[in-house]
Amino acid sequence: MSDPVEEVTRAQLRHGLRIATLLVAMAIVLGVGLPNLLRYMDTYPSPLTQVTAFAALGAVLAGEATLLVRGRSWSRLRGPAIAIVLCASALSYVTLPEGRTSTGVDWIFGAANWVGIVVLLDRPLRTSASFLLAHELTALLHLLLLDDPSRADMARFATGSVTVFGFPLCLAVVATVLRGLSAAAADSRREIEQVRVAETVAAESHGRRQQRLAELSATTIPLLEGLADGSLRPEDPMVQRRCAIEAARMRRLFAEADTVANPLLHELRHCIDVADRKGVVVELDARGQWPTPPVAVRRDLTEAVLIVLATAASRARVTVMGSADLVSVSVVADCGEMDMPSPATPGVRVEALNNDHTVWLEARWQRTS
Repeated sequence: MSDPVEEVTRAQLRHGLRIATLLVAMAIVLGVGLPNLLRYMDTYPSPLTQVTAFAALGAVLAGEATLLVRGRSWSRLRGPAIAIVLCASALSYVTLPEGRTSTGVDWIFGAANWVGIVVLLDRPLRTSASFLLAHELTALLHLLLLDDPSRADMARFATGSVTVFGFPLCLAVVATVLRGLSAAAADSRREIEQVRVAETVAAESHGRRQQRLAELSATTIPLLEGLADGSLRPEDPMVQRRCAIEAARMRRLFAEADTVANPLLHELRHCIDVADRKGVVVELDARGQWPTPPVAVRRDLTEAVLIVLATAASRARVTVMGSADLVSVSVVADCGEMDMPSPATPGVRVEALNNDHTVWLEARWQRTS
């Protein structure tokens, strides 16, 4: 995702460039074009036509100023705005005195180009270049078709075109380069953020693996080492009991990483699966709605239950009941008397009753405010 500060900076840069371009265009239209229009008003065959062309350019500049104040772009109005600029240029040339193209009388030659650049500033460079070329062709066609140009007239037109075409094009190039740099900077930042996220995820995954290894090292690893070096015999009932308990713990540990709607039931089902593989018939009954306990609390709620399930002989029944601030996990199984672990989390209570070869056990957690 992009940095909001960076987005604001890029928006301010684009806004500032638009303001600067608008000011340049207004300075040229009002400071150069308007004085020439007024100075040579008597020389135009139709002064009203020239005034209309000037008003059209002024309307486009006013539209850009309004959009800037509102923080908006031309959007779908961009095409009509460019059409107005080109029509104003053509209209001015229709009533331009003969032999006056690219002179002081031809005020629109150095004004309409800047107005068009104002509208096309945030468009690709080829669009701005196409507009400037169309503006140049309008003046050139007037010179070739309606005048009888001499070599001096063509030289004057070529010299004037250097500034009329070149300067606005340079500004369009600068705007394009700035947009490219801004986009490249945004892409680079996104790539850096993706690398940082990947590194964070890898570090967290490695930490979880290390934590799981530490949790298994106290009980599972000594059991595996004993089986490997022969100090523990697989046919020993106590070794089989320990293997069943460790298998249930490992399955519960792996289930803790799953993203599910009810983690407690999900982990209990993995503990029950170990008993199912031994041929023990297990019933699971869940009633009520309860808050999701933290991982440490879920381990205390399921620890004694998985020991009972792993050592049950033939049958077991697991019941989960909960309310808004309480969850209880109980199990009844034919596993005989056994020592139950003490909960490591405050707020978890474990109670057990033994009757001949049947054990009833309940682990309860009360959520505190």
